[in-house]
Amino acid sequence: MHHIRLQKLLDFLKNEPEDPFLKYALATEYFNVNDHEKALFYFEDLIANHPDYVGTYYHLGKLYEIIDRKPDAIDIYRRGMEVARKKGDSHAFSELQTVFNSANGLDYEDD
Repeated sequence: MHHIRLQKLLDFLKNEPEDPFLKYALATEYFNVNDHEKALFYFEDLIANHPDYVGTYYHLGKLYEIIDRKPDAIDIYRRGMEVARKKGDSHAFSELQTVFNSANGLDYEDD
């Protein structure tokens, strides 16, 4: 099933190579099948070419954590918070702040 979705997305991308939604969909599909290299390619392309696509920051940060690039995850979460703040997206900002704090060991749990 993933293969069929991936192929359809790749076909769509051929017709609209700069569509950020298609790149995001491809990145998440590759992430879901544990093809971290291809997921990373599309997520990083989004950051470079569509930096206002705020959903990218959370998922790229999580991928960086999975592939043992924690400093990059922390940086991407921070950058994502800046983008979310500029866009007025308080929900995305809150999610990014939570993972940023967690990645920095700043979890505030009551004992």
